[in-house]
Formats: sequence, C-alpha cells, structure tokens
Amino acid sequence: MAETTLAAPRPRQVGLPQRLPVPLVTAALLSALVLAAAASLSLGASGLLPWEPLIRDLSPVETAILLDIRLPRLFMGALVGAALAVSGALMQGLFRNPLADPGLVGVGAGAGLGAVAAIVLGGLLPAAFRAATGPYVVPLAAFAGGWAAVLILARIASLRGQTSIATLLLAGIVLGALAGAVTGILIYLADDNQLRDLTFWGLGSLAGANWLKLSAAAPILLAGLAAAPFLARGLDAMALGEAVAHHMGVPVERVKRGAILSVAAMTGAAVAVSGGIGFLGIVVPHILRLAIGPSHRLLLPLSALFGAALLVAADTVARLVVAPSELPIGIIMALIGAPVFLWILLARRAVVEI
Repeated sequence: MAETTLAAPRPRQVGLPQRLPVPLVTAALLSALVLAAAASLSLGASGLLPWEPLIRDLSPVETAILLDIRLPRLFMGALVGAALAVSGALMQGLFRNPLADPGLVGVGAGAGLGAVAAIVLGGLLPAAFRAATGPYVVPLAAFAGGWAAVLILARIASLRGQTSIATLLLAGIVLGALAGAVTGILIYLADDNQLRDLTFWGLGSLAGANWLKLSAAAPILLAGLAAAPFLARGLDAMALGEAVAHHMGVPVERVKRGAILSVAAMTGAAVAVSGGIGFLGIVVPHILRLAIGPSHRLLLPLSALFGAALLVAADTVARLVVAPSELPIGIIMALIGAPVFLWILLARRAVVEI
C-alpha cells in the first residue's frame, strides 16, 4: 500500500498583504500626492480654486490667499511630512527595529523644550533680539533645542571614534525624560495665554506657514532628504549586523553618524516649523515595509512620497473639519495613525514577534 505523505500546512499570514509591484506603489503614491496637493489648494473658506488664475483675473485678496497662504502651506506640509517619514525609516534601519521613531534620539524633546522656553520665558529676552526675530523666536528656539540634544547625545554615545547604538538609545530616553521634566516646570510657570499657545504648538500645526519660514526650513529639510538615499546601502548591510556590514566594506561609523545627523536636522527643522506631529515616523515606513519589502533603496524615497501625501491630506482635513477654525494637525494624525498602527501590530502578531 502506497504511503501517503502529508505536507505540513503553511502558516496563514493573517492580515498581511502580499508584496506589491514597486511601479504600482510609486504611481499610487504620486497620484495621492497630486490629489492631496490639489485638495489643499482648492478647499478652504474662500472657495478659490487653483486653476482660476488661468481663466480670470484674481483680486488682490484672492491672490494673497493662493500665493501667500495656501501655496507655502502646501510646500511646508509636503516637506515636513517627507522629512518625518524618512527620519522614521532611517531610525528603524539604524536600530534594526520596526518600532523605532525619531523621538528615540531625543531631538523632538529637545526641540519641544526650546519652544516651550521661548514661549514662557520670551519676555526675558532682550528687546532688540525680540524685535529682530519677531514671530520666529519659537521656531529658532525649537531648532536650537533639537540640535543641542543631538550634540549632547553624540558626546555621550561616542567613545574612541565609535558610536554605540545601545548607549545612544538609552541616553536619548534619559535626555527625553529630562527635557520633559524641565518642560513640565516651564508649563507650570506659564500663564493662561501661554498655556493656550503651548497646547496648540505641542499638538502641531501648519497654520503659521509662510514663504519666509519655508525659506528658512526648506534647505535643512531638503539637505536631509537628499542625504538619506546615500545611506541606503549601508543600512541594508547593517540589517545583517554591524560586523557583517564592516566585512562587506561598509563604513559603519560613517553610516551611523550620517543617519543620526540627517534625522536630527530633519526632525529639528520639522518640529521648529510645525510643532509636535506624531505617528508619521512609525506608521509610514512600517506600512511600506509590508508593501514593498525592507530595501532602503526603495523604502526611503517612497517614504518621502507617502509622508508628504499623508501630511498634506491631514492638514487639509484639519482646516475643513471645524471651519473656519482648524484642528491641530497632530490630532488628525493621531486619529489616522493610531488605528492603522494598531492594525499593523495585530496583523504582525499572527506571524511574527516584533
């Protein structure tokens, strides 16, 4: 009698999509960005459509709405979204952990402390400095706070020219806790008007976007985005371990420093101009890893597209849902990101341990 051999059943990957063709994903993300940009320019209290300048003369007020309010806000949202998403992808590759986030290195906490200090203690600054900086004192303080955090972390985590990822992680957590404690003290000292400003800034918003602020943040954000693809090969090799990457000829220390500096620059500049916006750095690269795989050569540019489209769309929703007022964009991102991330966790739990 013939012996029947039964193959062991293959585990079913509950909730996980199959890998998608990269051209299809790229086309979908580009289309989403174009649609989000069109909605951002078209929708608003004024009802001005972006193609109207082509068919009629605009009034001075309509020209100002389109060119001085909506357009810089669109560019700012796209750049900040791309920078935060790419920062998340870099951090996840650096720590070899899909749950890593730019906040792990303490840049966000340092930037938040700088902004809170500027809001609460801004009256103590010299009058000449306040007159020179005007409304940009908070973004400048946030950027300075983020970079101060990076310099401290780099000093702590570097020993004899080597950067310890474990030390960097632990020092980032400690520095974030310390910055949070000092921020809490400053919030306790704030008056009612300052508390309202702190709450709105901490939840994130693109309401203050203009060409001057964009011109200050864009070079830093674009430099970080341009540097990220050069780290892709090194991050892919480091996924096998630092020793293996070193034997493959990858300059491991240079890759680590480049990733940390890029994340610091992009996160510091993004927080400085938009406040605290969460979930982009975790959710966007995580979804793309499930869709196209872990290769950073593809993951980094597609994260930029996805992050830009998502933040521009979220900002449009934030402007419309309680018009003529607007919700902080951090609330919209939390409402979008938290359920998606919970779904990802539940889906992955069925097949792997994170």
